[in-house]
Amino acid sequence: MAATLYPHIEIAGADALIVYLGADTQPEISAEVQRLAQGLQSFQGQEIVDLVPSYASLLINFNPLLCDHLWLRKKIRETLDSSTSQQESESRLVELPSYYSEESGPDLNLLASNAGLSPEEVIALHSEAEYRVYAIGFAPGFAYLGQVDQKIAAPRLATPRKKVPKGAVAIADRQTAVYPAVSPGGWNLIGLCPTPMFDANNEPHMPVAVGDRIRFRPISREEFFDLGGELPEFEVQS
Repeated sequence: MAATLYPHIEIAGADALIVYLGADTQPEISAEVQRLAQGLQSFQGQEIVDLVPSYASLLINFNPLLCDHLWLRKKIRETLDSSTSQQESESRLVELPSYYSEESGPDLNLLASNAGLSPEEVIALHSEAEYRVYAIGFAPGFAYLGQVDQKIAAPRLATPRKKVPKGAVAIADRQTAVYPAVSPGGWNLIGLCPTPMFDANNEPHMPVAVGDRIRFRPISREEFFDLGGELPEFEVQS
């Protein structure tokens, strides 16, 4: 069976194409996805209805009354060809405050124990790393960030919580994220972030975008409250 060559374009519906830029989750591939999305933004609101970047692909929905698959394939190829000769623009560095503690992160101590580390070492490893926003999904404002240090990578909970509070800073495998709203979830909770991750009344709606670089800044309990944070009641895990 022949190996897949990248970039690879496939039909994703009567009014959509998906472009695969690679097979793995890598910063370089994510940057290619972001460059392609940026290059096609000039057509958004006209021929292009929506651009949905993911880890290694870009889903493009188009207006079939204004263009077709062939037109879009041509624009994709032109954008890819032009982007290869352009220097990568600097991605934004966004800082997210995080209150790490047992009262704000009910899984912090257990994750540390399973990793053979102290809670302080887990906090240091999580906050000293720089993450990339690989994708946004699951819920509005839920940004998938990677990758956490292998030492603190942790599998999802065997029994997901029915209610994870807004602002929960979490780890699942080698991904980390901040829950933008109250929702079910099976990630390991290690802290709380007081920064709203989604606000439909603001523009932009999110403080981060695909391709951004993220750092978590440890904050005290007092600063957490000063920034508008609230301590929720966490669902007890059996």
